[in-house]
Amino acid sequence: MMRQYELVERVQRYKPHVNEALLNKAYVYAMKKHGGQTRASGDPYFSHPLEVAAILTDMHMDESTIAVALLHDTIEDTSATKVEIEELFGEDTARLVEGLTKLKRLDLVSKKAAQAENLRKLLLAISEDVRVLLVKLADRLHNMRTLDFMREDKRARIAEETMDIYAPLAGRMGMQDMRDELEELSFKHINPEAYGTVSDRLAQIANRHAGLLEEITGTLRGLLADNGIHADVASRRKKAWSVFKKMESKGLSFEQLSDIFGFRIIVGSIDECYRALGVVHREWKMVPGRFKDYISTPKQNDYRSIHTTIVGPSKQRVELQIRTWRMHEVAEYGVAAHAIYKDHGAATVGEGKPNGKGGGAAAFKDTNAYAWLRRTIESLSEGDHPEQFLEHTKLELFQDQVFCFTPKGRLIALPRGAIPVDFAYAVHTDVGDSCVGAKINGRIMPLVTQLQNGDEVEIIRSGSASPPAAWEALVKTGKARAAIRRATRAAVRKQYSGLGHRILERAFERAGRPFSRDILNDGLNRLAHTDVEDVLAAVGRGELASAHVIKAVFPDFQDEKLSTPASAELLGEGWFNLTDASGMMFRFPGGDVPAGAVANGDGQSSHQTGDSDRTLPIRGAAGDLPVRFSPEGAVPGDRIVGIATPGKGITIYPIQSPALAAYDDQPDRWIDVRWDIDEANRTRFPAQIIVTAINAPGSLAEIAQVIARNDANIHTLAMVRTAPDFTEMIFDLEVWDIRHLTRLLGQLRESDAVSTAERVNG
Repeated sequence: MMRQYELVERVQRYKPHVNEALLNKAYVYAMKKHGGQTRASGDPYFSHPLEVAAILTDMHMDESTIAVALLHDTIEDTSATKVEIEELFGEDTARLVEGLTKLKRLDLVSKKAAQAENLRKLLLAISEDVRVLLVKLADRLHNMRTLDFMREDKRARIAEETMDIYAPLAGRMGMQDMRDELEELSFKHINPEAYGTVSDRLAQIANRHAGLLEEITGTLRGLLADNGIHADVASRRKKAWSVFKKMESKGLSFEQLSDIFGFRIIVGSIDECYRALGVVHREWKMVPGRFKDYISTPKQNDYRSIHTTIVGPSKQRVELQIRTWRMHEVAEYGVAAHAIYKDHGAATVGEGKPNGKGGGAAAFKDTNAYAWLRRTIESLSEGDHPEQFLEHTKLELFQDQVFCFTPKGRLIALPRGAIPVDFAYAVHTDVGDSCVGAKINGRIMPLVTQLQNGDEVEIIRSGSASPPAAWEALVKTGKARAAIRRATRAAVRKQYSGLGHRILERAFERAGRPFSRDILNDGLNRLAHTDVEDVLAAVGRGELASAHVIKAVFPDFQDEKLSTPASAELLGEGWFNLTDASGMMFRFPGGDVPAGAVANGDGQSSHQTGDSDRTLPIRGAAGDLPVRFSPEGAVPGDRIVGIATPGKGITIYPIQSPALAAYDDQPDRWIDVRWDIDEANRTRFPAQIIVTAINAPGSLAEIAQVIARNDANIHTLAMVRTAPDFTEMIFDLEVWDIRHLTRLLGQLRESDAVSTAERVNG
């Protein structure tokens, strides 16, 4: 374990005037607080924050960030408090430690239901101070390095999460070295067989070509020196994950890979970068299509370098990267590299080696990577569903870029495979929404054309256009997908609003009352809606009865259909509202009399539920038919249908029920029904869920407690399959509605006793 003085010396190598007192105090405080705690490996727990601090010293972080690394687990795992840390180390350090504590409590591992929301909170915390991200990534890196000591199932979940979230996030912030190691360690645990095979082959090739690599390195160094360019030249080998990913995506065999080895040329200035490129291209032939200049057009994570591939001295393809020392630091450490060149916003030094100054939080603010993070945070205000936000962010994290131009020369960076629609939305949301065509390099091309580096794209617009919903499956950027979803929702809402307007016009006319949008404003509070458009759309969707709107606007309006506690209303659009005495209401289409109904004298029928004596009289229908639920149940919020059985009544099914397939050839038995629940008379409804629980004492009790805490009721429980590690249980529950059921499932998935929790036939 690293000693106190050794940590100070590591920081002094790049920051001679380090605040030793701060580091010493943080070291001693954390060591005392963690005391006799141990990790899964058996090592003292304090070794973990110490290793996290060591990783950050490799990134040349300032002493305040190193202190935060030493303290990052104290509030979560010891008796330490934020107030105590603030008194000892200052407000800034205490705030960062508390932020990291909250992130640890929101650990994403195996909590897929909450992963999107937790990622939101992670990015929000990072946006306030990017040092939170640096410590979090260093923490994850050390945990991955020691993952072998965890349980096998937990190893796989942590590795998958690291590959999905943390590795690409490190790459998006420009920290390529950390991304590479996180991906390698994740690959090792996600697919150990493939990892072992690829690693062995790479090691064999490295041994076989060791002499050739030294020869090429010496040749390049000598050639550049002969032309007056002092350069550091080193060979590098691709990582196992990078090789495997390329083989898998392009369908290549190991023997077909031509860029397993590459060479990095580091020089003192940008001018020498281009001079070195000229020297190399004059000496050896360049491979067409393999040249990229990220100095003139940097990547969005601030990466700058020249990439080229030549047919080298041994007639083999040789991949070269040419960059300055400044670019090299940014390429390796990303946003962390700015702390080397900035001191709380100080001016950037030259392109040569760093001057040894360390920076604080202000050092990161003007980086492109940080700007991307701010743009991603802005998307939180768009109101997307959390899972859509997660999809959006993952698309942004994983993108490999192409660079295109507007007719006026504005550079637009897009993910590889992007189409003109992505380009349009990247320019502006309004441009995307009104896009009807595109010119690529002056020629009209299909909107599904994949864009290439250097394309000039001109978007053709129409003021009356709106994006088709099908575009969502074609675009590559999260911004475009989110905008198309919003536009589609707005278009559907507009259609329902128009239908609702026509329904209310007729209903108000029949009631002998005036109708206008302004009149509806008077009833918004009673209808629990915020604007008139919401009311119209709700009526159009069948969620709100027209008579209820009339009553809300004109409280003195008397209508027999509204005053009867158990009645049915024949709506103008041809629907029956079927309401029982407790307030539970279904809707049946007018004129669609259930099979088996028998006329009676007063022109009404009573629909009796299968579980009680409540009746549902239908005005204009006839006969007595019981109404019951299918075994898997249905809850308000589900799209439901009724299946009529002569002499037995109507069974209510959720639309996704597999049992409905048995009635596909009997369309006369299908009855369209809808919910219309009276909030004042709440009724529970049946739902069936299947829970895979970990086989451990107390698991069932913990699951039952979660269900009880969420105000649900267990009707029956069946153990359907038991294995050494897991038990599958089917619960018949009673819940209020679909939101209640969804919240309950989310809470169950959060429980340590639960592996999976799903709705049966959900």
